Amino acid sequence: MKVRPVLFVLKGYPRLSETFIAQEIEALEKRGIDIRIASLRHPTDTKRHPIHNAIQAPITYLPEYLHDEPRRVLSAWRHARTLQGYRNAYQVWRNDFARDRTRNRLRRFGQAMVLAAESSPDTQHIHAHFLHTPASVARYAAIMLGLPWSVSAHAKDIWTSPDWELTEKLDSAEWAVTCTQSGAAHLSSLATDPATVSLVYHGLDLSRFPKESANYSQRDGCDSSDPVIILSVGRAVAKKGYEGLLTALSNLPSQIHWRLIHIGGGPELERLKSHAEDLGLSMRIEWRGAQSQGEVFHAYEEADVFVLNSRIAADGDRDGLPNVLMEAQAMGLPCVATNISAIPELITDQETGLLVRQDDPDHLTTALTELLLKPDNRIRLGAAGQARVRSTFSMTAGIDDLEDRFKSNRIFT
Repeated sequence: MKVRPVLFVLKGYPRLSETFIAQEIEALEKRGIDIRIASLRHPTDTKRHPIHNAIQAPITYLPEYLHDEPRRVLSAWRHARTLQGYRNAYQVWRNDFARDRTRNRLRRFGQAMVLAAESSPDTQHIHAHFLHTPASVARYAAIMLGLPWSVSAHAKDIWTSPDWELTEKLDSAEWAVTCTQSGAAHLSSLATDPATVSLVYHGLDLSRFPKESANYSQRDGCDSSDPVIILSVGRAVAKKGYEGLLTALSNLPSQIHWRLIHIGGGPELERLKSHAEDLGLSMRIEWRGAQSQGEVFHAYEEADVFVLNSRIAADGDRDGLPNVLMEAQAMGLPCVATNISAIPELITDQETGLLVRQDDPDHLTTALTELLLKPDNRIRLGAAGQARVRSTFSMTAGIDDLEDRFKSNRIFT
């Protein structure tokens, strides 16, 4: 007897910034879930995490732009029109398009037709990661095929999508999970049946982390030849607040010797480098760009302090529960972060880390100064944060939940 597969719809695969999705897929494969991946985009990162090589799921890349593969799209349209659910899916799409007359909406229906036409005939369920474009494609394709579908919601997709679209997707989905209390509360308030939405932390695979506490240094910023090392990992985008971080760093007392390591790509990276130069910080900052997970782990071991200055961007985009904060704490690093979104679900101010107000560089400067000058405080907060992550944010409970969901409607062939 063979279990019929689950089709995961992802915006892009593999992506260095979405380790939590790769971690989930690998763990579910180990639990016996047969997963197939459909990606709306080809990969843009030049590196891969080792976990991507461990995943067995076959990958289909849908046409990112319909005009790039016209024959494939035309063939899919001809096939999709023969499916029993096509008329219903087309009507749902027309209703969406009436309120969102964009090329993006056209593209999603085309991708859904390709997905429905090319998916394995024994597929039992479609699951999307992110409630915006991947969920649109998953929803349209599931209706065409007459299959149940579900979704994992995260951050930007929750806070930048219109309420009407979130409500209709939640009402269409068999179930939805999200990884923060704040996100779950928001989505539950929009769903006709709030029970559709559940909180499932994605957590960490703690077997990948050292069991011992960090090897804490006694650097206190007094020795110019041995500066305190600050680490931040995140894409250079507005919601990560890097411009504010640079301002905060420029305001640190001149007698403190420090160095910042930044890991991550992103569209604002060159502008941030230029801004750092304008502030006279260039000699103190190492911009490492996008890195593999192994390289990121090495940076955690180098650092004395981790900082993430998350903020709510003008379009509403924001972090959920950043994986890098959990990783840094699992490595025993004391963390400074902002008190927005789900971050207070992870960090309790002055107990397991330091929380500051968003868009408040002076507050961030004060918090950083406290940790840079006081190694003993770093040790206390780092150990407490590590204990909290290990006791509460293991991925095991979340994977147990998802396994039960995918196996609850298990169909054999």
